[in-house]
Amino acid sequence: MLDQPSSQRILNVPPVVLVLLVLLGLVHAFLYLALTPEQTTDFLLLFAFIPARYDPSVTSDIVWPGGWAADVWTFVTYAMIHANLTHLFFNALWLLAFGSPVAWRFGAVRFLAFMAVTAAAGAAVHLITHFGQLLPVIGASAAISGAMAAAARFAFQHGGPLAPWRNPKEASQVPAPPLLASLRDPRVLVFLLAWFGSNLLFGLWSSAVPGFDQAVAWEAHIGGFLAGLLLFGAFDPVPRPQDAGAPDLQ
Repeated sequence: MLDQPSSQRILNVPPVVLVLLVLLGLVHAFLYLALTPEQTTDFLLLFAFIPARYDPSVTSDIVWPGGWAADVWTFVTYAMIHANLTHLFFNALWLLAFGSPVAWRFGAVRFLAFMAVTAAAGAAVHLITHFGQLLPVIGASAAISGAMAAAARFAFQHGGPLAPWRNPKEASQVPAPPLLASLRDPRVLVFLLAWFGSNLLFGLWSSAVPGFDQAVAWEAHIGGFLAGLLLFGAFDPVPRPQDAGAPDLQ
């Protein structure tokens, strides 16, 4: 029997990823087509992540919309908002590329919980590094960074998602080694160095270039990535082989 055409494999995307892509598109369309500028500001105050919300000394006279509940949900809801079509487009591409194998592996519920946790971790790191800042943070990049880290935990294994001949869903189920064993894999180390290096360079460059109106929240990316790397084992349902020479650090 002949294998499925490659075009069918390209379109073989987990339903939960497709749902997320549709939601991101709908939120963006609602924000930029249905709201006035004043309503857009109110929307951002309610759903974007703003470090100043958590520093009473900066805005003690401001009543933030949503109250304490928004203090909690904005750790996640900011990831559903994007600055423009370019921002949305590139995040959608990265979500397709790295979110798909993780979604096939985790299943819909685990995947959504994982993305929420890594988004929150990115917001938390941004809060620590930008405490009191009024500039809102938006975009799914921190959560997608977490998916990149999770994919790195198993994608380089034999027969994994990088194998072009395998069904994507089946390829995502290859056993993942423990974290310490993964960090001894030169391919994983190269990926980590390239990821951290590119994020640091691009983040610092965007902050230094005059007239660049959208600074990159690279600290949030790092927070999401580290959360994805370290918490992968807490979400992974696939049994993994034990490394006989090292403890099983998930």
